[in-house]
Amino acid sequence: MGALQGSLKTLNDVREEVEANVRSKDTHRVSHILEIIMGGALALGASDVHLEPEESGVRMRYRLDGVLVEVLSFDRATYSLMSSRLKLLSGLKLNIKSAAQDGRFSIDINEKEIEIRTSVLPGAYAETIVMRLLDPSTLALSLEILGFDKYLIDIFNHEVAKPNGLILNTGPTGSGKTTTLYAFLKRVHRPEIKIVTIEDPIEYHLPGIVQTQVSKDYTFAQGLRSTLRQDPDVIMVGEIRDAEVASTAVQAALTGHLVFSTLHTNDAAGTFPRLIDMDVNADILGAAVTVAMAQRLVRKLCPECRETRPIVGEDKRVTDTLLKNIPHADELPKNHEMMWVAKGCEKCGGFGYKGRTAVVEVILMDPEIEKTVRTSSSERDIWRAAKHQNIRRMAQDGIVKVLQGVTSLDELGRVVDLNDPVMLENI
Repeated sequence: MGALQGSLKTLNDVREEVEANVRSKDTHRVSHILEIIMGGALALGASDVHLEPEESGVRMRYRLDGVLVEVLSFDRATYSLMSSRLKLLSGLKLNIKSAAQDGRFSIDINEKEIEIRTSVLPGAYAETIVMRLLDPSTLALSLEILGFDKYLIDIFNHEVAKPNGLILNTGPTGSGKTTTLYAFLKRVHRPEIKIVTIEDPIEYHLPGIVQTQVSKDYTFAQGLRSTLRQDPDVIMVGEIRDAEVASTAVQAALTGHLVFSTLHTNDAAGTFPRLIDMDVNADILGAAVTVAMAQRLVRKLCPECRETRPIVGEDKRVTDTLLKNIPHADELPKNHEMMWVAKGCEKCGGFGYKGRTAVVEVILMDPEIEKTVRTSSSERDIWRAAKHQNIRRMAQDGIVKVLQGVTSLDELGRVVDLNDPVMLENI
């Protein structure tokens, strides 16, 4: 597999190798095809492999830097053999085709273990299979590498040093929330403190930390209650999904524990009404929550082929709006008239982007936020109360990265609403 991974440098290489093996009469062709698919995914840095049966064949796509890219289509007969092979590898039942199944397997490449999570869903033509690749070498565990600006790193260094409190990271699935929480865990990890995590599933194994995985008999709520009996100093809860987990996490933060967790909301201000909606008393949020943050991932421009372009027209209007009164303006690049755009070259596979970085916004708990949360569940009011904290909104964090040449304005607009009226009236 390691040698194969080295020979697969482009999507076209993967396409040609798979097609050659599909036509082959070799009895081991299915195993070879799977090796090519996984080797190509690892070589190109794909996070997921999607196998999607359609009426005329089966479509295969890679998720590269958060965007699905079609690789090729092949016949249903080959896919039938592949799906059986994948089910066997993943420990799934071959005779069940009308229910969802989840499994996992691992492969060793160059003395490195890559874990693969398999999800199977029944479909109109055949089962759809998605494989998520968990490569420990791709886990960037420092806030600097993740794309946090210096002033944000200073904020988090101060907040994670506190002995107790609830730090919540919000955003949609796949926005890098858990990776950021791992970075926080690395920041606080010391031999004299006990850290316990409750995850679904454990994606990356961290030495010196007790990691537990939820199951049908071990839910987030049960895990959190049991964890508190283990005398931890720091707890990471993979996700707050219901009122019971929310209540227990808040109580843990109020009783001397530092708690990290994630929540599904659109922005940082949405954290507070979401917790209140989960029956957490608004009067105790001020004492429990220390940080509410939100993040998205944007693709980074390929440094080999990116090009500069003047900022004009609608782009200039958007840029000028976001830069007006932007906090920490002294850290901005001097030239606000030019920006970088994607081009595409051999190094980035013709996409113009390679890798991803975070765009972030933060609200810190202080007397103004505490008072607002007690009297209003309006996100507008919460953002208005947070304005004095002098922290950039997510769109502003992104526009700085556009001016720095880290990403493009088009890419930022793909993941962040640059014309959100609530954001615009509070910047």
